[in-house]
Amino acid sequence: MKKRNRRRRRKKSNKMIWITGIFLGIFVLCIVLYIAAQIILSSRGSSPEEILLSYMECISEQKYDEIYEMIDVQSSENITQENFVQRNSAIYEGIEVQNIKIQITEYNETEKTVKYQSSFDTVAGTVSFENEAVFTSGEDGYKLVWYDSLIFPELGADDKVRISSTQAERGQILDRNGKVLAGKGTVSSVGIVPGKLENRDQSIQEIADLLGLTKESIEEKLSANWVKDDSFVPIKTIPKVDELSLSSLSPDEEMLQENERQTKLLNISGVMISDEEVRSYSLGEAAAHLIGYVQNVTAEDLENHPGEGYSSNSVIGRSGIESLYETELKGKDGCKIYIVDSEGNEKTTIAETIKEDGVDIRLTIDSDLQKALYEQFKNDRGCSIAMNPYTGEVLALVSTPSFDNNDFILGMSDEQWTALNENEDQPLYNRFRQVWCPGSTFKPVVAAIGLKTGTLDPNEDFGNEGLSWQKDSSWGSYEVTTLHEYEPVIMKNALIYSDNIYFAKAALKIGADNLMNSLDEIGFNQEVPFEITMAESQYSNTDRIETEIQLADSGYGQGQILVNPLHLASIYTSFLNDGNIIQPYLQYSDNPAGRIWIKEAFSSETVSQVMEGLTGVVNDPNGTGYAAHRDDILLAGKTGTAELKESQEDTSGTEIGWFAVFTADKNAKTPILMISMVENVKGIGGSGYVVSKDKAVLDQYFSE
Repeated sequence: MKKRNRRRRRKKSNKMIWITGIFLGIFVLCIVLYIAAQIILSSRGSSPEEILLSYMECISEQKYDEIYEMIDVQSSENITQENFVQRNSAIYEGIEVQNIKIQITEYNETEKTVKYQSSFDTVAGTVSFENEAVFTSGEDGYKLVWYDSLIFPELGADDKVRISSTQAERGQILDRNGKVLAGKGTVSSVGIVPGKLENRDQSIQEIADLLGLTKESIEEKLSANWVKDDSFVPIKTIPKVDELSLSSLSPDEEMLQENERQTKLLNISGVMISDEEVRSYSLGEAAAHLIGYVQNVTAEDLENHPGEGYSSNSVIGRSGIESLYETELKGKDGCKIYIVDSEGNEKTTIAETIKEDGVDIRLTIDSDLQKALYEQFKNDRGCSIAMNPYTGEVLALVSTPSFDNNDFILGMSDEQWTALNENEDQPLYNRFRQVWCPGSTFKPVVAAIGLKTGTLDPNEDFGNEGLSWQKDSSWGSYEVTTLHEYEPVIMKNALIYSDNIYFAKAALKIGADNLMNSLDEIGFNQEVPFEITMAESQYSNTDRIETEIQLADSGYGQGQILVNPLHLASIYTSFLNDGNIIQPYLQYSDNPAGRIWIKEAFSSETVSQVMEGLTGVVNDPNGTGYAAHRDDILLAGKTGTAELKESQEDTSGTEIGWFAVFTADKNAKTPILMISMVENVKGIGGSGYVVSKDKAVLDQYFSE
């Protein structure tokens, strides 16, 4: 009996647990459904105003599927979700809508209408309009009645939104005389009409051979989805044949070869050649490092320059002046967003920005001088700077060897790019922006510092030490060597004979602190104020001149002295401007005037004393720069040879050759200050090699 009762109680207990579980499950389900309902209601908004705000927020986030859930489909002409999403996404994303703002101005509860002011940014500018939204009310709350006019008030169901753009013309880059250095040019575009090809495999191989391409690369272009039998498929851009040049008495050999190549291409069925307007660089290799080049924008460019007016059809400056003045040169494309009816007739303009062509950039560069310097040094690793020493106008900036920036416009093959990068002479390397060991061209700077600090007497005779010298036995086996013996050993003669021993002694007299402080005062360890960023000149690899030997070597431009050529040229302007260092600049002005960078770097008396030696360098028969002497124009300057070697005994090192030369007469008709550097002049005449080439350039410059 007891067992039976326990069994009954157990059954009753199990039944209670089962019933409790059911109710608990129902309770939990109700809570879940309630929360879900609240989320849905919250997302939809509990009022028309809130729904409209949610609607606009979803447009910003491109959540068109969620917007569709907010509308009363039946009252919205039963538009399908697919058509709704397609219509909205095509328009909003096509015109690149951003920064949507909405202000509700009126709500009519009876009519269930909401009036609002809307504005947003587009590819053609800001759009702003007043509009009205209509709602319905039912069991599941308010729903939006959607019509096309919610996108734009003027937009009908059969209308379309169109975008048209007008590309701005890129500004030209001009030299000081208005000659175009970068501007419009014409090239030939070689293309294939696939349906007209005969013996397809053979023809494509012939085309590949003539254009320096692979057969596979051409096949890849011909297999693009858009290509049809009658399509013109561009394959490669090549130079345009100059008919006028061909008809001259002595036609250019390269032009003759190009004409022959294009004739062979046109003899292949299916090949067409058409003219194409491109960016062109008139000086090519002679100014490639200075002018730079443009290329088509990439996806990365578009990502890095949002809202700056670039499109997939734009070009962008990659280097040189093209990059430096990109904002001014590129201009601003025009763009128009408008509505057309079902027949293509324009109904109304939504937004429009007017095209603004890029501005021309006129440089102080003399293209004839630029080309002359390039032609003289094109086979050397080096650079040249030329400027007007009174105004600061930079007349030439040359780096050699060079590359043809037009090749980047024509389309450089992988083979060409690899060849440029693997060339041991580094033609892509911009040498005029770097720092170099200045050798004896630094001696006038040390002389001026010695006079300024009062540590040097220009008339003190340092004594004839022969061709080698050391301060004392603490230097061990290290000695300073020089090439000439002369007397008296005073500053003027030391500059004329380029005496290393004199300037090693001078540096020791000046002292490390005096020398470092003075160099800092004339621009060392700081950027030269110039449009193009130049490497900073230095007097040590650390923050100071560490040893006595390093100090002595610094006196004649070795040790750890490294100088940027433009900076050195700027310092030299002080010798012609009563001790004021003139600031170099590159953008042309109709009324050029010298802008002082460092006022009273040296005194007038100091530069007068240094100039005696610099004038003698070129005009004294014993001077190291006498080969540049002229009878018609008074020149002054300084040669320099810097030895780069592992030790004093090293005979395998290189020698950097320098020549700094300038007109010494303030009344010179065409004043110029020119500095040239060649990385290795060992065995080819030392600095004399540079002097002879600069003389040829000056002969041409002064004859014009």
